[in-house]
Amino acid sequence: MTTIPVSLGARSYDVVIEAGLLARAADWLAPLSRGRTMAIVTDANVLPHLATLQAALTTAGVASEAIVLPPGESTKSWAQLEALTDRLLDLGVERGDHVIALGGGVIGDLVGFACSILKRGCGFVQIPTTLLAQVDSSVGGKTAINARAGKNLIGAFHQPALVLIDPQVLDTLPLRQVRAGYAEVVKYGLIDDPVFFAWCEANAAALIAGDPAAREHAIAHSVAAKARIVAEDERETTGARALLNLGHTFGHALEAEAGFSDRLLHGEAVAAGMALAFGYSAAHGLAPAADAERVAAHLRAVGLPDGVAAAGIDADGETLVGHMLHDKKMDAGTLPFLLARGIGGTFLDKSVELADVRTFLDAG
Repeated sequence: MTTIPVSLGARSYDVVIEAGLLARAADWLAPLSRGRTMAIVTDANVLPHLATLQAALTTAGVASEAIVLPPGESTKSWAQLEALTDRLLDLGVERGDHVIALGGGVIGDLVGFACSILKRGCGFVQIPTTLLAQVDSSVGGKTAINARAGKNLIGAFHQPALVLIDPQVLDTLPLRQVRAGYAEVVKYGLIDDPVFFAWCEANAAALIAGDPAAREHAIAHSVAAKARIVAEDERETTGARALLNLGHTFGHALEAEAGFSDRLLHGEAVAAGMALAFGYSAAHGLAPAADAERVAAHLRAVGLPDGVAAAGIDADGETLVGHMLHDKKMDAGTLPFLLARGIGGTFLDKSVELADVRTFLDAG
């Protein structure tokens, strides 16, 4: 078992990682139940894991009530937020209770946001069931729903009380979802850890194929990296946490063009976005062209898109930049970009001209 602390003073919590943990989750959840019924929010794709969790709670004498939502990015909506908060209020959830988010990033984001506003804030626990959620969205307290104008534009910072990660639940995950989650793993190497990127190059195939040791190492390394950055810059005010957005500005534009649908998964969009960020950096003499090609080649090798066309998007630069104008990171009319001086050399650039981005995207 690996326990990684997220050190945030009074808001600190642990991320616990262990194969088979889901069947023993009551060891951690029972003390949070206060002898009351625990609400579990999940989606229709996670029902086998819901059964495991509820059985563990029942054995420990903890009652639970499941709320099953539709799967997919469209669940991060005002309509589902309203329905969820109404249901939690019907169940009598109090400010001292902890709601369990059992699922991928969509469930974690929606439940976290609902808990941030329910009775002005109640507790919640993340039990992520996708690789992407395990290595990224379940840690750090970013919660949100989507709006017509873009992704994650309505939300709040609300830290979980606990994160429980069982790598074994990934055995039931479709291969496409595993690949999409891997994009957020390799991101940590590209940000500031070239040694880890080299590890990814050597071990990605095993990780994606289901090798337990590779998966546990990747998850623990990724969580530790994110915990360190979040502890340094919880609310993205100093610039350190902004580095975690590598690939996201380009990626969110691609997702918007795809209608925030399963046509393009978030991790797939991030992969394409990271390749574009490195390509843009190389085109402007910031990063070696060899590094940009190395990144693109690795993404292609694991079955992830390395650009706009590879992501299945048919849109010109004007259209994609139009989506970027709704990015939540827009500040005084300027959109910061995460660029790179090479693998492991990501930096925030606030001087990028969107006209230049349009030209780059149109050049293919």
